[in-house]
Amino acid sequence: MKFGFEDLEVWKKSIDFADQVIDLIESLDTDRKHFRLIEQLEAASTSIAMNIAEGKGRYSKKEFRQFLYVARGSLYETVTLLEIFRRRRWITQEQYSSLEFQAKEIVKMIVGLAKSLNA
Repeated sequence: MKFGFEDLEVWKKSIDFADQVIDLIESLDTDRKHFRLIEQLEAASTSIAMNIAEGKGRYSKKEFRQFLYVARGSLYETVTLLEIFRRRRWITQEQYSSLEFQAKEIVKMIVGLAKSLNA
């Protein structure tokens, strides 16, 4: 038996995205004195898929839609943190661009799924 969220492509892409962010965090070239920012990036990136899963487990489309909006907010938070990391030169432009591209795909999927729940 599978959980309902496991069939959602947006959840799968969000899991992949979080996994790549965690890999990036583990390879950061910083003295880690900014550990709160690093922990926040990990929390925000993993929160995307977690909110999609939690929302899928709710009893109404309205609740699911609200969790999708929270997931979108976590995605925006992740991209903002990645931009800060890029500006600090903790990550390269290439690393940022790759994750930004994935984030844009995920946000389109989240918005599309949320809109489909209005029908």
